[in-house]
This record gives sequence, C-alpha cells and structure tokens, in this order.
Amino acid sequence: MSDLRIAIAGLGTVGGGTVRLLRANAALIAARAGKSVSIKAVSARDKKKKRDCDLSGIDWVDAPIALAKRDDVDAVVELMGGAEGAARDLAEAALANGKHFITANKALIAAHGGALARLAEKNKVHLAFEASVAGGIPIIKTMRESLAGNRMTIVRGILNGTCNYILTRMGQSQLAFADALKEAQQKGFAEADPSADIDGHDAANKLAILAALAFGAEPDLKSVEVEGIRNIAPADLTFAEELGCRVRLIGIARLVDGKLEQGVRPVLVPKSLPLAQVSGVLNAVMVHGDFVGDLMLEGSAAGADPTASSVVSDIIDVARGNMPFAFGVSAAALKKFAPAGMAQHAGRYYIRLQVVDKPGVVADISAILRDEAISMEALIQRSRSIDEPGPVVIVTHETNAEAMRRVFEKLASVKTVIEKPCVMPIEE
Repeated sequence: MSDLRIAIAGLGTVGGGTVRLLRANAALIAARAGKSVSIKAVSARDKKKKRDCDLSGIDWVDAPIALAKRDDVDAVVELMGGAEGAARDLAEAALANGKHFITANKALIAAHGGALARLAEKNKVHLAFEASVAGGIPIIKTMRESLAGNRMTIVRGILNGTCNYILTRMGQSQLAFADALKEAQQKGFAEADPSADIDGHDAANKLAILAALAFGAEPDLKSVEVEGIRNIAPADLTFAEELGCRVRLIGIARLVDGKLEQGVRPVLVPKSLPLAQVSGVLNAVMVHGDFVGDLMLEGSAAGADPTASSVVSDIIDVARGNMPFAFGVSAAALKKFAPAGMAQHAGRYYIRLQVVDKPGVVADISAILRDEAISMEALIQRSRSIDEPGPVVIVTHETNAEAMRRVFEKLASVKTVIEKPCVMPIEE
C-alpha cells in the first residue's frame, strides 16, 4: 500500500489541527483512504514558533513555493490564506507541476477558482476546497456530489460565525454592537481586526463559491452585493422578536431571469424558519434542489478541529483517486452569468426610524412610502412624551430593493428623523 505524500504550507490554527488529526487518526485514515498519508514537508513564517503539533520527521522549508517542486510530494495543502501573493503563487505552481492542491482558502477560490480549476484539469490533478466554506460542514461535497442530479434554484446561509455570535448576544442580552464584538474577541471568536467578518466580506467569499457550485458558474466575487452588521442596534433585535423574527447575516444566491443574484446582508428571518434557530458561532447552509427539495446543513464552522476535518476529507479523496470536477462541471463548462443585482429583489421590509415625536411625523413618513407605492403592513411607535426622540418601526407589504433605496434617501432627509434609518429585508 503506497503512501500519499503531502506537504503543508501554513501551520496556524488550521495547519496545526491538520497535522494533529493526520497523526492521531493515521490508521483510521489509511483504512478509509486505501493508503497511508505521510507529511513530507511543511512551511510557515516562523520556524522557531512553538506549535501544538508534532513535526518530528518532517522537513522544514522556508519558502512555500519550494513545496510545489519537490519530487517526494504528491499533493500540496495550502492553509496560509489570502487571495494573492504566496497562496496564489503556490496554487499555480503546484497545479502546473502536476500536484494535487487542497486548500481552506476561501478568498483564493472566490477570486481565482475558475482559473485554478482549468489549470487542475489541464494537468489531470485535483483542486479541492471543502474547508473553504463553513469549516467542518461538508457542504461542498453535498452540493457537488450528493445533489449532482438536482437542478438547484437557491442557496442561502449563515456563513460567518463571528457575526452570528454578535447578533445572538445582542438579542439575548441587549448588548450594544461594540460590547458584543468585544466579547467575541475576548472569547477568540473574532479577530483583532474584525472588519472582514462584520462588514460581510468573509461571507461574500463563501457565497461566491456556493453560487458557483449551485449553478455551474465561474466564481464571481465582484458581483456579490455586501452589507455588514455595524449599523444593527439592540433595538432592532428587540423589535425583530416582537415581530416574530430574528436578525441574521444571510448570504443568498439565486438565478433570476437567467442572471445571477448574489448578496450578503442582515435580514429579519421569521422564527418559523430553520435559519432563525441557528445561534452562536454555528453556521448553516440551505439548498433547494428540484427533486430533493430543501436541505439544511448546520454545524461548527470555525476553529482548528472542524476545519481540519474538512481538509483531511479532501486529502482522503485525493488518496482514493476521487477527483470530481472542482465546481461540479468541467472548467470549460463554467458559465459567466450577468449579475442580476439586488435592486429588483421583491419582499417585505423592516424600517426603524428614530424620530422626534411631533405632530405630523407619521404622516410625513407615510407620504414618502405612498409616493413609492409602498403600503404598510404594521407600524409600531414608542415615545415617552411629545418632542422627545423615540423609535418608529414599519413593516411594509411587498416591494423591491430599488424602491426601498429611494425611501431610505428620502427618510434620511426628514428633519424629525434624527438617526440614520435602519432598513432590512424580511427573508421568506
């Protein structure tokens, strides 16, 4: 039984977890893969750094790119991160040199997945990225292989554990956004610089990959419309509960009249829907297939062990010789859809305004909605006394995002509206 010989670039949280898993479950992995897996070489920034994994008997290489040129390596595992620079150089060199390439790097696949898939097929090697979306949740294989006979019509999900934790804590304990973020950082759920998470860009990378798998599309990160959670207030979580909903950062991709709609944004999710029940740092992805119907996968999506689990699943696939098309169809068949944009997305909307309670305020707001042919389904007004600020919450009947954009601009210019309006779709 011959070995699958691998090299690992990046020994951070996921890299260390991958080494530990490969060593701890070596016999089990060999039995399931049909051959043993041996780590021939590793590379990371600091050789002297103390790491929680055993690197004995493994060669150390200072330059990651050198891993792609070793004769004793069959597959390169990239766990460094980043869409450009060393990660992209290593991916291209490994595939060009006829080595399988396994990565957890969502930014790399979202930005260059199509080109890398073409390079992999040209050189008859595997491009694998199960760990790039939702950590330990096996959503890539589920969509690409288990649902291969289905025409998928929509994919949506909670794709960022940091944001989900923050929104959960804001709702549970009425924490301000800044306090919930600080708590997430203290618990290790958020980075020192959390902007990629809280501004929605991490989720956008993952959504671009899921959309490519669902629709046989060239990954198109640039067309993902992104809105983060910085402007969500505790009051929004409270009013959402009152309306029978929860606030979640949701990524949604679907085909609309032959165009691809992709967006990441905070939405109100009715509590009757499964995504509303996903709390804390958990992720979940829902897919609708024309024959299978609705499926949802939920689980741990961050940290060393869940992500290493997905990395090793790809390693086992390579060892078995299981090499499906990276995005479910051949790279040559990947389509380049025109972006649909979210402007015509139809649905109900939630609007929260902080207003000075003067006579005629609600009438002014109603007139703005009337001028855009938007009717109100519900209105909640709270104030202590005349001339003091208080919230006004409106739930609209069905309208579209473009009309709501115009309403937002008009409401923001009303003198009695003293804070930036909060507007969120209700996802149904």
